[in-house]
Amino acid sequence: MGTLYYGDAASPIEIEDRALAHVKVVIATKLRRGESFTLSWAHGEGQEPGRSTVWLHPSIPLRFAFTEAEPALLSRAWIEELATSANSSGGLMIVPEPERGGETGPR
Repeated sequence: MGTLYYGDAASPIEIEDRALAHVKVVIATKLRRGESFTLSWAHGEGQEPGRSTVWLHPSIPLRFAFTEAEPALLSRAWIEELATSANSSGGLMIVPEPERGGETGPR
C-alpha cells in the first residue's frame, strides 16, 4: 500500500502502489503546468465509509511513498483515463484500472 503525503494533513492518503504510480504521473503533469485541481478517492477497507477530496496546488508540498522498491509498469490507457478526469470539472477521480494492455516502462 502506497502513501500520498499532502501538505500538513494529519492523515496521509493510502493508495495501492500500482494506482499511486499512475496517479503520480497525472498529478506531476498537471502541477508541472501550474494547474490546480481536485483529487477524489473512495475510502478503503478499515476506514470510515465514504470518500474524500483534496485541492491540489503546485505550492503545497506533496510526497509519494511506495511500498514496492521497483517502479510499476504503467498502463497508457489508465493514465489517459485518469488524465481525462483530472481535466474535467469533477477533478481527478481514482478509478479502477481498465483491462491491462499497452503497458509502458516506469516513469
